[in-house]
Amino acid sequence: MANTLRESYNKTNYKLGNHGKRNVQVLKEALQEIDENVESDIYGQGKIIEDFQEKMAKLLGKETAVFFPSGTMAQQIALRIWCDEKDLGKVAYHPLSHLEIHEQDGLKKLHKIETILLADETRVIELEDIKEMENGVACVLLELPQREIGGQLPSFETLVQISSYCKEQGIKLHLDGARLLEVLPFYQKTAAEVSALFDSVYMSFYKGIGGIAGAILAGSREFTSQSKVWKRRYGGDLISLYPYILSADYYYEKRASKMAEYYESAKELAAFFNECEGIHTLPIVPVSNMFHVHFELEKAEAEAILTAVQKMTGIGISGYINVINENASAFEISLGDAYKDIPTEIVREMFGVLSGKISEVRREK
Repeated sequence: MANTLRESYNKTNYKLGNHGKRNVQVLKEALQEIDENVESDIYGQGKIIEDFQEKMAKLLGKETAVFFPSGTMAQQIALRIWCDEKDLGKVAYHPLSHLEIHEQDGLKKLHKIETILLADETRVIELEDIKEMENGVACVLLELPQREIGGQLPSFETLVQISSYCKEQGIKLHLDGARLLEVLPFYQKTAAEVSALFDSVYMSFYKGIGGIAGAILAGSREFTSQSKVWKRRYGGDLISLYPYILSADYYYEKRASKMAEYYESAKELAAFFNECEGIHTLPIVPVSNMFHVHFELEKAEAEAILTAVQKMTGIGISGYINVINENASAFEISLGDAYKDIPTEIVREMFGVLSGKISEVRREK
């Protein structure tokens, strides 16, 4: 059934989420206006990479920044640097942090760094969680938004309190800001204002921005100087990174100013889902352009419904759905350019079909 769901999604005329297909055209569009005589970067040097790093450092309000081919590499390196500086092999973050569940224990295996898990899996980290953690922590990592729980966020006041406490205690604070731009409309802050609360900041270029790949790591000059050494040790100093850099810059310029639009679209779409019996979103009202959609149905039932609705309406809702428990399932959605391409009346009609299909299944139980 999973393959059928994916196939039905791929064949739809419209998609609710993201920016469109991730194919070679994404790169071709980014490069179409680039002068073919522009020289590439070479092993982390050259105008292309240096100008972009300076641009991102300014955006984030940090002294310097370094471009990395992946966020996984950038964040493991950031935490290693802070552990070395503090001479402490221990960091703390959320139980559902990317480093904990998606990186094959890279931080632990490669660096022998111990991890302390803060807060319950179902909520964001609060000040009290950090105050109550054990001693000897070199760095606390906060992910904004907390993706695995629907993109929830702590209040900005909480961030300020956590930042102040960590400074008082001599604990470094790192921002997993893979989706940093996406949370700015909710906080009503600039990227620099949020980043000022952190000693180091990572941001991705292929999520809300929609580039090919790549990430930026920003901080003090001493911090980024050390990160360049570790980047070489990790094999991240590719001979050239310009396809990633040029696409990152192109799509940053194209979409950074649209984050408020995507946020409003997310709130509108979540409201449609929440009007359907047997469906709720997490959070109920999104705080960024992303949220999770929960079905009060087992996975096979939800898959069958989504497949049927996608075939009937031509609107792609999701190509997958995950098991929550034997009676519940869910998927994640992030809003981008694609949503605005769908006429509102067609979206409403699709939700009418979805509601009808859910009612049929629930009546048969």
